Amino acid sequence: MKRLLIAIFVIAIGALLGAGPAAAHSVVVSSEPPNGERVESGPDRASVTFNEALQESFAALTVTGPDGNLWSNGEPAVQGATVSVGLGELGPVGDYTVAYRVTSADGHAVTGTRTFTLTQEGSGTPSATTEATDDSDDGLPIWPFVVVAVVLFAGGLAFVLRKPKNG
Repeated sequence: MKRLLIAIFVIAIGALLGAGPAAAHSVVVSSEPPNGERVESGPDRASVTFNEALQESFAALTVTGPDGNLWSNGEPAVQGATVSVGLGELGPVGDYTVAYRVTSADGHAVTGTRTFTLTQEGSGTPSATTEATDDSDDGLPIWPFVVVAVVLFAGGLAFVLRKPKNG
């Protein structure tokens, strides 16, 4: 019985400590306009396409201009592996940043940016002024779970290996 309990504890700790992070998160395969592209005028929509289908909930996609203003219009739409948002006519010449935050098929949030450069002045007006946002990952830290697992393992092992009191 004692050996069975020890084996169960060892297997449980091995499973807890041996499980690595999932490596199959979504990755960008293309964007419109293409990353780093120089364009004379912007497209009707900005989009980012990933290597796998995305979850439709909690998607965000914005386009910010060189003037710090928001140039994307409306809510982002997810269709399969692509998230997109409408663009009006762009304005000042310079670098535009397409920022995304999507949820991959495995539930992991994926964030990043793509850029393109507008080479000819447009006559569009921005949607809004951007505000500072917190880009930190809101996920739970794993270390408290590891500490609890180690303490439970140590306590269980100590209980199993204790010597019985002789009368």
